[in-house]
Amino acid sequence: MQRNCDTLLGMKTATIPSVRVEPEFRAEVEAVLDDGETLSQFVEASIRASVERRRVQAEFVARGLRSRDEARRTGEYVDADVVVDGLQRKLDAARAKLAKTRR
Repeated sequence: MQRNCDTLLGMKTATIPSVRVEPEFRAEVEAVLDDGETLSQFVEASIRASVERRRVQAEFVARGLRSRDEARRTGEYVDADVVVDGLQRKLDAARAKLAKTRR
């Protein structure tokens, strides 16, 4: 039924190539599956997470390069110590907030 609906909507499913692994590794993967989770579901979720992580990394690098280019263009830079201090204050505040919620 789903395949017919997808075909009518112009969407077709595709498969990911199978991966050969040692039996020991397959057993290790199967040992961490959640109740009712299939190996195929685990593989799909892992691939989706990897794709998302790479997308986020690429966006991070692109933002950094744009920032670098803007700093070069304007000559306005922020000292690394200032950035690190600001990040440390944010981390300290987040830790303090978390400590309050655990009490």
